[in-house]
Amino acid sequence: MKISLALSALILAIGASLSWRDEQRFAVARNNHTHLVAKAATLGIAADPARPSSHGRITKHGRPGKEGEVDALVADTIAFFKKIEASGETPGSSATRLALDPNELLDRVKLLNASQLKILIAELGSASDLKDEYRAFIVDFAVMQLAEDHPQTALALFEESPGLLKEDKRTRDHFVSSALNQWAKEDPTATAEWVRKNAEKLPDLITAGVKESMISSIAATDPKLAFNLVGGLGFSDTWPALCEIATAAKTPESRTATLSAIRDYLASLPEEKRPQDLIGRFTGPVAGEGFASASEWFAGAGFTPSELETVAGSLLASINKEDSGQWIKWVSEKLPAGKSEGPIRDIVERWTESDYQAAGKWLSSTPASPAKNAAIRSYAQTVSTLDPATATQWAMTLPPGPDRDATLKHIQDHPPTK
Repeated sequence: MKISLALSALILAIGASLSWRDEQRFAVARNNHTHLVAKAATLGIAADPARPSSHGRITKHGRPGKEGEVDALVADTIAFFKKIEASGETPGSSATRLALDPNELLDRVKLLNASQLKILIAELGSASDLKDEYRAFIVDFAVMQLAEDHPQTALALFEESPGLLKEDKRTRDHFVSSALNQWAKEDPTATAEWVRKNAEKLPDLITAGVKESMISSIAATDPKLAFNLVGGLGFSDTWPALCEIATAAKTPESRTATLSAIRDYLASLPEEKRPQDLIGRFTGPVAGEGFASASEWFAGAGFTPSELETVAGSLLASINKEDSGQWIKWVSEKLPAGKSEGPIRDIVERWTESDYQAAGKWLSSTPASPAKNAAIRSYAQTVSTLDPATATQWAMTLPPGPDRDATLKHIQDHPPTK
């Protein structure tokens, strides 16, 4: 369903009214709000954009300090949606016409403490005179607040009531992940221990994806600890979690720490059990940020010859096509000819498929070298199904010998498709 401008204004107001402790909190909340946007859109809930929102101020109800305030909020929530139902119109249009602003309710939810949020969730959950979709909208918001502000309480609630939000598993998983990630920032060891103790008892809540998200959160600040914890969390397949650790770092400093942790982890395993692609999963996203910054960081990483092979093999999946020529040169300088040909040919093939003119222009301006010959072979073979004459011309620039013969035969065997 297409979201109206009025609904967009509501969601922005909700987001602006929250007091984020840091950028990571904002990212978590933004992801949580995606669900609320979708749910609000299906309900047609909208605020009048011409009216000032209530964000940034405490409502007339003040800061609730007694259970009675929760009872009042439940009553007011039911009354709010009853007015919409009684209007006989769509929820969005009636809310605007009746000057009903959901922000007033949501602001009051944000003022509740942990115990009050639990009461609100329980009371709304049993409110039989409120439509399921309306109740779920407020309950989801309350659970979101609990997960972000009181993660241990939120997890205890899910532990006590494993059926909470069972109708919307995707949202439930996201809120459980949010709570675990928030708690992990404060006490990663205790968080992992809670997961370990409850994974068997709550398999529907503590899924592999939830555990992987928690490991990624821990790895962002302590990759060595994250590696140490993976083995005790009951993963049937640890590879996705290891990849989460490898890609969690976002700054040069944290990447240096992560590379050190990866090396220590690999060294701790028998050689036959080492996931050698882990270095590639780590360097792939770095390369995707652009040649200048990535090559600068790579230069100081102290990669071994074996690691460089893995790094070169990871480039194909992540580099920007406009950087292809520079990466080809980088690979040719870092690896011997026998090791560099494969990555170079892979990069040229992908580049040619996406922009054969740019790839051809680069070849025309590149001095002769073994790396260029590998690139020519890949270019000619890739372009042969589009323009066999051009492919043949390029093949003939190769030195006489097996490589030229093999390339010409490939062109002959792969005519243009009709």
